[in-house]
Amino acid sequence: MTGPTLTTDRLRLRPHQLDDFEALLALWMDPVVVRHTIGRPASREETWTRLLRYIGHWQALGFGYWAVTLQEDGRYIGAAGFADYHRDIDPPIGAVPEAGWALMPAAHGKGLATEAVDRMHRWAAEATQWERTCCLLDPENAASVKVAKKLGYQPSHDALYRGEPTLVMTRTITR
Repeated sequence: MTGPTLTTDRLRLRPHQLDDFEALLALWMDPVVVRHTIGRPASREETWTRLLRYIGHWQALGFGYWAVTLQEDGRYIGAAGFADYHRDIDPPIGAVPEAGWALMPAAHGKGLATEAVDRMHRWAAEATQWERTCCLLDPENAASVKVAKKLGYQPSHDALYRGEPTLVMTRTITR
């Protein structure tokens, strides 16, 4: 299965393609993007694995991450979607789909993350039987916490992931 293409007034969320590699590499090498996510710039190898994971999620699980592009010019500005990473997190989150998003700094502060994440949640309400989703955030990532709260996520509990404090937030899927 390949993911569907979703649109908003300003964005197009489409399945990732191998041609997205260089744009995805730029995203995951950006110091602003990685500060509250993976903590350091990603290597080419790590980014290639991430791209294959994004593509493979759709084929294996029927959900995954979308490439977030601008409607006006098709420019790649980030990635957003749902995943099941089987994370070694304490306490475990179980089999709840995990929402995530990352946009290039040039796209920050314009409401684009909120727009993309809202659209993917509308897809989830229409296309899945999920009861809820979760997101894992660095508690110091005020911008992403704000996006999550705006879209109905509520703090669930604190956890440890890779030895770092992690805020687990959950959201009920409304239909």
